[in-house]
Amino acid sequence: MPVLNRRSVLKGAAAVAGAAALGAARVTREEHRVVVIGSGFGGGVTALRLARAGVPVLVLERGRRWPTGPDAETFPHPTAPDKRIFWLGSAPSLPGLPSLPPFERYTGLLEQVSGEGMSMMCAAGVGGGSLVYQGMTLQPTAELFHACFPERLDYARLAAEHYPRVAAMLGIATAPDALVESKTYKAARVFARNARDAGYAVEKIPMPIDWDFALRELDGEVKPSYTNGDCALGVNNGGKHSVDVTYLAAAEATGRCTVAPLHNVTDVALAPDGRWEVRVDRIDTAGNVLEKKILTAKALVMAAGTANTTRLLMRAGAKGDIPDLPDALGAGWGSNGDRIYTWTDLADDFGAPQGGPVVYGSKEWDDPATANTVIQASLPPLPDLRTTMLVGYGISAGRGRFVYDAAKDDAVLHWPSNADAKLSARIHDRISRIAGPLGVLLDTTAVVPSTWHPLGGAAMGAVCDLEGRVLGHRGLYVLDGALMPGTTAACNPSMTIAAVAERALDHLIAEDVDRVF
Repeated sequence: MPVLNRRSVLKGAAAVAGAAALGAARVTREEHRVVVIGSGFGGGVTALRLARAGVPVLVLERGRRWPTGPDAETFPHPTAPDKRIFWLGSAPSLPGLPSLPPFERYTGLLEQVSGEGMSMMCAAGVGGGSLVYQGMTLQPTAELFHACFPERLDYARLAAEHYPRVAAMLGIATAPDALVESKTYKAARVFARNARDAGYAVEKIPMPIDWDFALRELDGEVKPSYTNGDCALGVNNGGKHSVDVTYLAAAEATGRCTVAPLHNVTDVALAPDGRWEVRVDRIDTAGNVLEKKILTAKALVMAAGTANTTRLLMRAGAKGDIPDLPDALGAGWGSNGDRIYTWTDLADDFGAPQGGPVVYGSKEWDDPATANTVIQASLPPLPDLRTTMLVGYGISAGRGRFVYDAAKDDAVLHWPSNADAKLSARIHDRISRIAGPLGVLLDTTAVVPSTWHPLGGAAMGAVCDLEGRVLGHRGLYVLDGALMPGTTAACNPSMTIAAVAERALDHLIAEDVDRVF
C-alpha cells in the first residue's frame, strides 16, 4: 500500500466532503495505464499510436461528440447562433457575428479564454479544434522550420515520414476546378486574381476534405453546407476529415482506446506513489456535475490545447500538486501571427452566399524574417455585404507568458500590445495590395485582440524535450500546441502539431512503453 502524505489525505477528504455537501456527485476512483487529456490533434495521434502498439488508453474530453452526415443538423449555424456555439454560457466575440448575450449553459464548441492583451479561442468536443478549424493543412519548408524549431528535431525525417503520415490520415486534397468555378466561389476567384495582379504567387491550399460532398451540394443531392459558407462552426454534411473521424475512430477500432466525452479535468497532480492523479468532473450538457472521478495512471499526456494544458500545469505547480516544474512553464507563448480582416470591395461584388471553407492562399516564404501566408475565407450565408474575409499569419518573435493569479486560481496570459507589430505591418501591407485601392479593410484582430492559433506555454527545449517529456518528471508528457515554440513557421498549426506528435510517439513507443509506463 502506498504511503499517503498529509496533503493527499486532506485533498481526498475534502473531495469526499464536497461531494457529500452537493448531495449528488459521488466520488469514484479508477486506475489506468495511460490517460490523455484532450482529443485534438495531439491527443488523437497519441491515442492511435499507443493503441496500435498494444497500450490501453483513456482519452478525456470535456466536450460532447458531434456526429455528422448528409443533411445533419448537429452543428450550429453562424447566421442563427444558439447555445451550441458556446462553452457553458460564455459568449466569445467572433468576426462576422454581432455581439451576443450569453446563452443558457451548454457544452458548446467554443470558449474564449481571456488574457491581458490577448484572448484565445479554444474548442471543446471530441476532435478538439479540428471540428471548427477551416482546415488549411500546410507543411513548412526546411528553411522556415529550422528558423523556428530546434535543429535536432530533424526536419528531413519529419518530411519523409511524419508529415506524409498525417496527410494520409487526414486525406488532404485541393478543391476541384468544377467547384471553384461555380457561382458561390466568386470571392475565391477574385482573391486569386487580385493577389496575382499584385505580384503574389497563388496556389490551392490542401484541405482535409472529401470535396465530392461539396460537388453533391452543387448537384442538389444534399442541402448546402460547404457551398454556402455555412461551415465555419462545423460541417453538417460530413466529408471533413476531423480528428474524431480519423485518428480517434481508428484508435477506438483497435479495442484498446476509450474516449470519454463530457469529462472535464479540474486538476492534475503527482500522486504519492509516483503515478499521476487526474481529478475529473463527469458532467451533463448543462455542465452539472454527475460524478467526480479520481484517476491514477502511470503516464499522463497533456493534450488539452495550448491554453488548458498550460493552465492545468501551472495551477498544479503553484499549489504544490506537481513540485519542481520547469521555470519556463508558461513562457514562450505566441499567437502564430494571426490577423483576421474583413474586406469590403467597391469594385467587385463577392456575392452571397460564399462557398467555403478555403480554396486559395498566397505564401510569402522566401525570407524567414518576414514569412507569412494570406488566405481568403468565406463569410457565413449573410445578406450581400460586398464583403469577405482575409486571414494572415506568419513567423513572429513576439512572445507572451502566463502568470498564475492566486485570487483566480488560474494562469492568465499576458501579451505585449506591440509583440507582433513587425509581422502585422507586413501582413497588412500584403492584404492592402490584394484588396486594391477600392478595397476597404477592417483589422478585426486590432479591434478584438484574439487568436485561433495559440501556441507555446510548455515549449520544447525549455519545459519539455523534443518528444514532449516534461523535464524532470517521469511519465508526464505534453503533446499539443503548448509544445510548439510560439509559432509553426508561417503555417496553420494543425499539421505540424500532428507531425511532431507522430514523431514523438515513434520514440515513446520505442523508449518509454514497458519502461516508464
